[in-house]
Amino acid sequence: MREVFHQSLEDVQNRLVEIADLVTIAIDRATRAFGTSDVALAEEVIEADAIIDEKAVELDELAIEILARQQPVARDLRIVVTALRVSASLERMGDMAEHIAQLARSRFPERAIPKGLKSTFTRMGELDVEVARKLAELLRTQDLRIAEAIRDADDDIDELHVSVFEKVLGDSWKGEATATVDATLASRYHERFADHAVSVAKKVIYLATGDWAGADDEAEHEPSPVI
Repeated sequence: MREVFHQSLEDVQNRLVEIADLVTIAIDRATRAFGTSDVALAEEVIEADAIIDEKAVELDELAIEILARQQPVARDLRIVVTALRVSASLERMGDMAEHIAQLARSRFPERAIPKGLKSTFTRMGELDVEVARKLAELLRTQDLRIAEAIRDADDDIDELHVSVFEKVLGDSWKGEATATVDATLASRYHERFADHAVSVAKKVIYLATGDWAGADDEAEHEPSPVI
């Protein structure tokens, strides 16, 4: 029975990695669609979000089944509960990618990125894709050094997020109301995407160390056997 239980936990981990990989594809396509007004690419992201949602629901059902049948305790219980919370964050990251794609589609054939902010959003998109890739690797390996890199990238995204608001609220901003709304929404979606990634990283650190406060500390730990 223990062997079957641990196989189930490995299945949970594999499913989390699969969802994270799908989220990485989604944010990569969404940010490219947003930057180039590629409506076909935006449509792909929007349609594929249903797959991410479905995968998340299937994982949640598996985790609940494990709780009901195996009644895990101590660390095993923490693994399953953490998986449920991570699944929810990944699903929300997929939603953020979809929202960015929807902005690109709604403004087609015009560009969704307001004038004067192209380089800022290009960089935010690059960082979000980097965060997503690192998060998938963190879930795959449980190498907690990757969590620190995710936090660092999130700090950079936060700075860019602030710069967008400074730009649209500045005296030199000449954008119309639609451009202002698009800029603030897009910036928020990019920023929230990275915030969810940091949240997942903290949960992985907690799972490995058992110390929630330590999730914010810069430290290196041995990878945990499974998430």
